[in-house]
Amino acid sequence: MWRLVILAAVLSATLPAVAQARPASYRMSCAAVQAMVGRQGAVVMDTSRTTFDRYVATLRFCMPGQALKPQWVPARDTPQCFAGYTCIDPDRGFFRWGF
Repeated sequence: MWRLVILAAVLSATLPAVAQARPASYRMSCAAVQAMVGRQGAVVMDTSRTTFDRYVATLRFCMPGQALKPQWVPARDTPQCFAGYTCIDPDRGFFRWGF
C-alpha cells in the first residue's frame, strides 16, 4: 500500500514537468526563429497566443508523399519572417487551389 502511495506522489510531482511550453515566434527575433528551425530541423512554434504550427527546414522532416509549403510568421522585429516550411498533403487540394 505504501509503495502505491509513494508511486502516486512521485508521478504527480513529475508529470507536470513533462509538459513544456512551445517557443513563441512573436517573442523571438526573426534570426532566432530561423536559427531554431534550421538547428532543430522541425519545431512546433506558437505564432500567437491561440495558434501554432510545425515548421520544418527541409522535406526530410515530412512524411513520405508530402510536399513543402513556405511559411512566414510574426516575429518580434518583423511582422513577416520566413520561418521555413510546413508539410502538406498535395493530394488534398494544395495544387488545385494554389495555396
